[in-house]
Amino acid sequence: MSTDKKDVIALLEDQHQEIRRLFVVVERAKGDEREDAFRDLVRLLSVHETAEEELVHPEVRRHDGGEPVVEARLGEEHRAKELLSTLDDIGPDAEGFDTLLIQLRDDVLAHAEHEERSEFPLLRQACDSKRLAAMADTVRAAEVVAPTRPHPGTESAAKNMLLGPPAALMDRARDAIRNVLKH
Repeated sequence: MSTDKKDVIALLEDQHQEIRRLFVVVERAKGDEREDAFRDLVRLLSVHETAEEELVHPEVRRHDGGEPVVEARLGEEHRAKELLSTLDDIGPDAEGFDTLLIQLRDDVLAHAEHEERSEFPLLRQACDSKRLAAMADTVRAAEVVAPTRPHPGTESAAKNMLLGPPAALMDRARDAIRNVLKH
C-alpha cells in the first residue's frame, strides 16, 4: 500500500490493482509462495473492506443516490467475506480451494468494478479534493488497526468500530503465531 499523497479514490483504486495482481499470483503459485500470496490477499482484502465500511460507505450514503449504491456494495462485501473466511479456514492446499478461489476472484473483481463505476463517482461528486485527501489519510490510519482476516457480519461502520479492535488484536496475534511457526 502506497503512502503517497493521493486522494481516497486513487488509493482504493491502487489497492484494487494490487488485489487483482495477488489473485493472479495465488492462482499460479505453488507451495510456500502460494501460501504467502494468499495470506497477503486475505490481509489486503480484510483491511481494505474494513476501511471502506468505516469511512467511504458512510460518506457516500449521506449523499443523494448513495443509499442504494452502498447497500448493494455491502451485500457484495458480506458474500465475499463469507467466501474468504471459508478459504482462510481450509487453506490453499485443500481440495476445492481453487474452485472457491475463482468464485471469490470473480465476486471481488465485480465488486471493485461496481465501486469504481457507481460509488467512486458519487464520492468524487460529493467531496472536494481536500476532503478526499483527508479521507485517504484516515483510510491509511484505519488500515493500520483493522482486522487482517475476514469477519462476515461486520459490514457497517458501527459494527467495525465496536468489533474491529478486538478482532484485529486476535487476527494480528494469529498472524504472528503463524509467522513464528512457519520460520
